Amino acid sequence: MPLTMNREVFITCAVTGSGGTQDRSPHVPRSPQQIADSAIAAAKAGAAIVHCHVRDPETGAPSRRLDLYREVTDRIRDADVDVVLNLTAGMGGDIVFGPTSQPLPVQAGTDMIGAEERVAHVLDCRPEICTLDCGTMNFAEADYVMTNTPGMLRAMGRMMTDAGVKPEIEAFDTGHLWFAKELVKEGVLDGPALVQLCMGVPWGAPDDLNTFMAMVNNVPDDWTFSAFALGRNQMAYVAAAVLAGGNVRVGLEDNLWLDKGVLATNAQLVERAVGIVEGMGAKVIGPAEVREKLGLTKRAPVGA
Repeated sequence: MPLTMNREVFITCAVTGSGGTQDRSPHVPRSPQQIADSAIAAAKAGAAIVHCHVRDPETGAPSRRLDLYREVTDRIRDADVDVVLNLTAGMGGDIVFGPTSQPLPVQAGTDMIGAEERVAHVLDCRPEICTLDCGTMNFAEADYVMTNTPGMLRAMGRMMTDAGVKPEIEAFDTGHLWFAKELVKEGVLDGPALVQLCMGVPWGAPDDLNTFMAMVNNVPDDWTFSAFALGRNQMAYVAAAVLAGGNVRVGLEDNLWLDKGVLATNAQLVERAVGIVEGMGAKVIGPAEVREKLGLTKRAPVGA
Protein backbone atom coordinates (compact mmCIF):
# COMPACT_ATOMS: atom_id res chain seq x y z
CA MET A 1 0.00 0.00 0.00
CA PRO A 2 1.40 3.44 -0.88
CA LEU A 3 2.19 5.60 2.14
CA THR A 4 0.25 8.82 2.59
CA MET A 5 1.94 10.99 5.18
CA ASN A 6 -0.26 12.62 7.79
CA ARG A 7 0.05 16.41 7.57
CA GLU A 8 -2.03 17.23 10.66
CA VAL A 9 -0.82 15.20 13.62
CA PHE A 10 -2.00 14.95 17.21
CA ILE A 11 0.29 13.84 20.00
CA THR A 12 -0.83 11.70 22.92
CA CYS A 13 1.25 11.63 26.09
CA ALA A 14 0.94 8.41 28.12
CA VAL A 15 1.78 9.92 31.47
CA THR A 16 2.53 7.09 33.90
CA GLY A 17 1.08 3.68 32.93
CA SER A 18 0.79 0.64 35.18
CA GLY A 19 4.17 -0.99 34.61
CA GLY A 20 6.88 -1.48 37.21
CA THR A 21 8.69 1.78 36.38
CA GLN A 22 7.94 3.67 39.59
CA ASP A 23 11.39 3.07 41.08
CA ARG A 24 13.37 3.37 37.85
CA SER A 25 12.99 7.11 37.36
CA PRO A 26 12.19 9.98 39.74
CA HIS A 27 10.13 11.54 36.95
CA VAL A 28 7.46 8.79 36.89
CA PRO A 29 4.54 10.46 38.69
CA ARG A 30 2.76 8.63 41.54
CA SER A 31 0.32 10.86 43.41
CA PRO A 32 -2.74 12.37 41.71
CA GLN A 33 -1.15 15.81 41.92
CA GLN A 34 2.10 14.56 40.36
CA ILE A 35 0.21 12.76 37.59
CA ALA A 36 -1.95 15.79 36.87
CA ASP A 37 1.00 18.20 36.97
CA SER A 38 2.96 15.99 34.57
CA ALA A 39 -0.05 15.75 32.24
CA ILE A 40 -0.51 19.53 32.31
CA ALA A 41 3.18 20.08 31.53
CA ALA A 42 2.87 17.64 28.61
CA ALA A 43 -0.14 19.55 27.30
CA LYS A 44 1.77 22.83 27.48
CA ALA A 45 4.59 21.16 25.54
CA GLY A 46 2.22 20.22 22.70
CA ALA A 47 0.28 17.08 23.64
CA ALA A 48 -3.36 17.32 22.56
CA ILE A 49 -4.32 14.18 24.52
CA VAL A 50 -3.11 12.87 27.88
CA HIS A 51 -3.57 9.18 28.65
CA CYS A 52 -3.72 8.54 32.39
CA HIS A 53 -3.51 5.63 34.81
CA VAL A 54 -3.39 6.12 38.57
CA ARG A 55 -0.96 4.72 41.13
CA ASP A 56 -0.89 4.23 44.87
CA PRO A 57 0.57 7.54 46.09
CA GLU A 58 2.80 5.80 48.66
CA THR A 59 4.14 2.79 46.76
CA GLY A 60 3.71 3.77 43.13
CA ALA A 61 1.95 0.45 42.45
CA PRO A 62 -0.87 0.50 39.87
CA SER A 63 -4.28 1.25 41.32
CA ARG A 64 -7.97 1.27 40.33
CA ARG A 65 -9.17 3.60 43.10
CA LEU A 66 -11.99 5.84 41.93
CA ASP A 67 -11.01 8.71 44.23
CA LEU A 68 -7.55 8.83 42.66
CA TYR A 69 -9.00 8.98 39.15
CA ARG A 70 -11.43 11.68 40.20
CA GLU A 71 -8.66 13.81 41.70
CA VAL A 72 -6.46 13.46 38.61
CA THR A 73 -9.27 14.38 36.24
CA ASP A 74 -10.46 17.30 38.37
CA ARG A 75 -6.94 18.72 38.57
CA ILE A 76 -6.43 18.43 34.81
CA ARG A 77 -9.80 19.97 34.03
CA ASP A 78 -9.11 22.88 36.40
CA ALA A 79 -5.75 23.63 34.76
CA ASP A 80 -4.97 26.72 32.72
CA VAL A 81 -4.38 24.64 29.58
CA ASP A 82 -6.89 22.69 27.50
CA VAL A 83 -6.25 19.00 26.77
CA VAL A 84 -8.28 15.94 25.76
CA LEU A 85 -8.56 13.47 28.62
CA ASN A 86 -8.01 9.75 27.95
CA LEU A 87 -8.36 7.34 30.90
CA THR A 88 -7.26 3.73 30.87
CA ALA A 89 -9.85 0.98 31.24
CA GLY A 90 -7.21 -1.73 31.01
CA MET A 91 -7.00 -2.55 34.71
CA GLY A 92 -8.83 -5.47 36.29
CA GLY A 93 -8.14 -8.16 33.72
CA ASP A 94 -4.93 -9.76 35.00
CA ILE A 95 -4.67 -13.47 35.79
CA VAL A 96 -1.57 -14.95 37.43
CA PHE A 97 -1.64 -18.73 37.15
CA GLY A 98 0.10 -21.20 39.41
CA PRO A 99 3.05 -23.36 38.33
CA THR A 100 2.80 -25.32 35.11
CA SER A 101 2.17 -28.52 37.08
CA GLN A 102 -0.83 -26.94 38.85
CA PRO A 103 -2.03 -23.72 37.24
CA LEU A 104 -5.15 -23.49 39.38
CA PRO A 105 -6.02 -21.93 41.74
CA VAL A 106 -4.84 -18.56 40.47
CA GLN A 107 -2.07 -16.85 42.40
CA ALA A 108 -1.43 -13.60 44.23
CA GLY A 109 -1.36 -10.68 41.82
CA THR A 110 -4.52 -11.78 40.03
CA ASP A 111 -6.85 -8.81 39.56
CA MET A 112 -9.93 -10.01 37.67
CA ILE A 113 -13.14 -8.03 38.06
CA GLY A 114 -16.41 -7.54 36.17
CA ALA A 115 -17.09 -5.21 33.28
CA GLU A 116 -19.08 -2.72 35.37
CA GLU A 117 -16.26 -2.34 37.87
CA ARG A 118 -13.64 -2.05 35.13
CA VAL A 119 -15.37 1.00 33.66
CA ALA A 120 -16.78 2.52 36.87
CA HIS A 121 -14.19 5.32 36.90
CA VAL A 122 -14.88 6.07 33.23
CA LEU A 123 -18.63 6.39 33.85
CA ASP A 124 -17.97 8.64 36.84
CA CYS A 125 -15.20 10.86 35.47
CA ARG A 126 -16.54 11.11 31.89
CA PRO A 127 -13.30 11.54 29.95
CA GLU A 128 -13.59 12.19 26.23
CA ILE A 129 -11.66 8.98 25.47
CA CYS A 130 -10.95 5.74 27.31
CA THR A 131 -8.95 2.73 26.24
CA LEU A 132 -10.28 -0.69 25.27
CA ASP A 133 -7.56 -3.37 25.11
CA CYS A 134 -9.05 -5.39 22.30
CA GLY A 135 -7.71 -8.88 23.06
CA THR A 136 -6.06 -11.28 25.48
CA MET A 137 -2.26 -11.40 25.62
CA ASN A 138 0.72 -12.78 27.52
CA PHE A 139 2.90 -10.11 29.13
CA ALA A 140 6.64 -10.47 29.65
CA GLU A 141 6.90 -8.05 32.56
CA ALA A 142 5.63 -10.89 34.77
CA ASP A 143 4.16 -14.34 34.18
CA TYR A 144 0.58 -13.20 33.79
CA VAL A 145 -2.15 -12.97 31.18
CA MET A 146 -3.97 -9.76 30.28
CA THR A 147 -7.48 -11.18 29.84
CA ASN A 148 -10.12 -9.55 27.66
CA THR A 149 -12.68 -12.08 26.48
CA PRO A 150 -15.07 -11.29 23.60
CA GLY A 151 -17.97 -11.08 26.04
CA MET A 152 -16.08 -8.74 28.36
CA LEU A 153 -15.09 -6.47 25.48
CA ARG A 154 -18.64 -6.34 24.15
CA ALA A 155 -19.96 -5.43 27.60
CA MET A 156 -17.32 -2.78 28.26
CA GLY A 157 -17.59 -1.37 24.75
CA ARG A 158 -21.36 -0.95 25.02
CA MET A 159 -21.05 0.85 28.36
CA MET A 160 -18.42 3.22 26.96
CA THR A 161 -20.47 3.94 23.84
CA ASP A 162 -23.70 4.45 25.81
CA ALA A 163 -21.86 6.91 28.11
CA GLY A 164 -20.68 8.98 25.15
CA VAL A 165 -17.01 8.19 25.80
CA LYS A 166 -15.04 7.28 22.68
CA PRO A 167 -13.09 4.04 23.06
CA GLU A 168 -9.50 4.08 21.87
CA ILE A 169 -8.93 0.53 20.67
CA GLU A 170 -5.56 -0.69 21.95
CA ALA A 171 -4.32 -3.19 19.34
CA PHE A 172 -1.33 -5.26 20.39
CA ASP A 173 -1.56 -7.60 17.38
CA THR A 174 -3.45 -7.96 14.10
CA GLY A 175 -6.13 -10.21 15.61
CA HIS A 176 -7.10 -7.39 17.95
CA LEU A 177 -7.88 -5.24 14.91
CA TRP A 178 -9.90 -8.09 13.42
CA PHE A 179 -12.09 -8.23 16.52
CA ALA A 180 -12.32 -4.43 16.72
CA LYS A 181 -13.80 -4.38 13.23
CA GLU A 182 -16.31 -6.98 14.37
CA LEU A 183 -17.31 -4.75 17.33
CA VAL A 184 -17.99 -1.87 14.94
CA LYS A 185 -19.89 -4.17 12.58
CA GLU A 186 -22.07 -5.34 15.49
CA GLY A 187 -22.74 -1.75 16.58
CA VAL A 188 -21.01 -2.19 19.94
CA LEU A 189 -18.58 0.57 18.95
CA ASP A 190 -19.39 3.50 16.72
CA GLY A 191 -17.47 3.94 13.51
CA PRO A 192 -15.22 5.39 12.36
CA ALA A 193 -13.15 4.13 15.27
CA LEU A 194 -9.98 5.33 16.99
CA VAL A 195 -7.06 2.90 17.25
CA GLN A 196 -3.72 2.85 19.06
CA LEU A 197 -1.19 0.49 17.48
CA CYS A 198 0.96 -0.84 20.32
CA MET A 199 4.30 -2.00 18.93
CA GLY A 200 7.09 -3.88 20.65
CA VAL A 201 5.15 -4.90 23.78
CA PRO A 202 6.26 -8.45 24.65
CA TRP A 203 4.55 -10.68 23.59
CA GLY A 204 2.45 -8.74 21.14
CA ALA A 205 3.37 -7.34 17.75
CA PRO A 206 7.14 -6.78 17.41
CA ASP A 207 8.20 -3.28 16.43
CA ASP A 208 9.80 -4.07 13.08
CA LEU A 209 8.48 -2.06 10.16
CA ASN A 210 7.06 -5.04 8.26
CA THR A 211 4.84 -5.90 11.21
CA PHE A 212 3.95 -2.25 11.71
CA MET A 213 2.77 -1.93 8.13
CA ALA A 214 0.75 -5.13 8.48
CA MET A 215 -0.97 -3.46 11.42
CA VAL A 216 -1.48 -0.19 9.51
CA ASN A 217 -2.89 -2.06 6.51
CA ASN A 218 -5.48 -3.71 8.74
CA VAL A 219 -6.86 -0.35 9.94
CA PRO A 220 -9.93 0.67 7.86
CA ASP A 221 -9.34 3.74 5.72
CA ASP A 222 -11.91 5.87 7.55
CA TRP A 223 -10.56 5.09 11.03
CA THR A 224 -8.01 7.26 12.86
CA PHE A 225 -4.91 5.60 14.20
CA SER A 226 -1.97 6.45 16.38
CA ALA A 227 1.09 4.34 17.15
CA PHE A 228 3.93 3.93 19.61
CA ALA A 229 6.87 1.68 20.37
CA LEU A 230 8.64 1.02 23.63
CA GLY A 231 12.01 2.26 24.86
CA ARG A 232 14.69 3.37 22.45
CA ASN A 233 12.37 3.07 19.43
CA GLN A 234 9.80 5.52 20.80
CA MET A 235 11.00 8.49 18.76
CA ALA A 236 11.65 6.41 15.65
CA TYR A 237 8.00 5.46 15.73
CA VAL A 238 6.98 9.11 15.91
CA ALA A 239 8.41 9.45 12.41
CA ALA A 240 7.14 6.05 11.25
CA ALA A 241 3.58 6.74 12.42
CA VAL A 242 3.41 10.12 10.69
CA LEU A 243 4.89 8.72 7.48
CA ALA A 244 2.33 5.89 7.52
CA GLY A 245 -0.55 8.36 7.86
CA GLY A 246 -1.10 8.19 11.61
CA ASN A 247 -0.68 10.11 14.83
CA VAL A 248 1.83 9.60 17.64
CA ARG A 249 2.11 8.65 21.29
CA VAL A 250 5.04 9.28 23.59
CA GLY A 251 5.42 9.39 27.36
CA LEU A 252 6.87 7.73 30.44
CA GLU A 253 4.43 4.81 30.25
CA ASP A 254 6.43 3.56 27.27
CA ASN A 255 9.92 5.01 27.61
CA LEU A 256 11.93 6.59 30.44
CA TRP A 257 14.84 7.98 28.43
CA LEU A 258 15.45 11.19 26.49
CA ASP A 259 18.96 10.20 25.43
CA LYS A 260 21.43 7.53 26.50
CA GLY A 261 21.89 7.96 30.24
CA VAL A 262 19.47 10.91 30.40
CA LEU A 263 16.13 10.29 32.10
CA ALA A 264 13.21 12.14 30.51
CA THR A 265 10.17 14.00 31.74
CA ASN A 266 6.86 13.71 29.91
CA ALA A 267 7.14 17.30 28.71
CA GLN A 268 10.60 16.66 27.26
CA LEU A 269 9.36 13.61 25.36
CA VAL A 270 6.48 15.63 23.94
CA GLU A 271 8.83 18.46 22.96
CA ARG A 272 11.08 15.97 21.16
CA ALA A 273 8.07 14.52 19.32
CA VAL A 274 6.88 18.00 18.30
CA GLY A 275 10.30 18.67 16.79
CA ILE A 276 10.22 15.44 14.79
CA VAL A 277 6.69 16.03 13.49
CA GLU A 278 7.37 19.63 12.50
CA GLY A 279 10.74 18.66 11.04
CA MET A 280 8.88 16.31 8.69
CA GLY A 281 6.79 19.22 7.44
CA ALA A 282 3.61 18.30 9.33
CA LYS A 283 1.52 20.42 11.69
CA VAL A 284 0.91 19.49 15.34
CA ILE A 285 -2.78 20.04 16.07
CA GLY A 286 -4.34 20.93 19.42
CA PRO A 287 -7.20 19.62 21.54
CA ALA A 288 -9.95 21.67 19.87
CA GLU A 289 -8.98 20.30 16.46
CA VAL A 290 -8.80 16.77 17.87
CA ARG A 291 -12.31 17.05 19.32
CA GLU A 292 -13.63 18.20 15.95
CA LYS A 293 -11.75 15.46 14.08
CA LEU A 294 -12.88 12.66 16.39
CA GLY A 295 -16.33 13.94 17.30
CA LEU A 296 -15.55 14.20 21.00
CA THR A 297 -17.69 15.83 23.68
CA LYS A 298 -16.17 17.35 26.78
CA ARG A 299 -18.35 16.50 29.80
CA ALA A 300 -18.28 17.17 33.53
CA PRO A 301 -17.99 14.20 35.90
CA VAL A 302 -21.17 12.62 37.26
CA GLY A 303 -22.37 14.65 40.22
CA ALA A 304 -20.17 17.64 39.40
